[in-house]
Amino acid sequence: MKKTNNYKVFGALLRKKREEKRIGLREICREVQYDPSNWSKIERGILPPPDDKKILSSWAKKLRISNKNKEYQKFIDSAFLAQGIIPKTLNEKELLELLPAFLRTIRNKKPDKEDIDKLIELIKESN
Repeated sequence: MKKTNNYKVFGALLRKKREEKRIGLREICREVQYDPSNWSKIERGILPPPDDKKILSSWAKKLRISNKNKEYQKFIDSAFLAQGIIPKTLNEKELLELLPAFLRTIRNKKPDKEDIDKLIELIKESN
């Protein structure tokens, strides 16, 4: 997958959050002191998102994404993944557990019974 496709995933998320909060592009850029032209390019998937967690956290705060919920982590992780950076929140054990499913996904293979059972367990645990 091309990096620009990864950029587009984060860009779409960024735009969606900004529009949900009804914040204009120039307004948010003024508040976070970021160039509106570059912000727009990030939203359109032309430029990568910042790889600085401080910057991303300030953006999340202005977009009213609380750092106490999963939406915040998804926002930060999405920015890092757009650049091919593995989020530090995933430890080695979690990565090893997720890797087989990831590889099957990118190779377009269906999950086996074990994968489905794991998914069912995860869903049960989350309730």
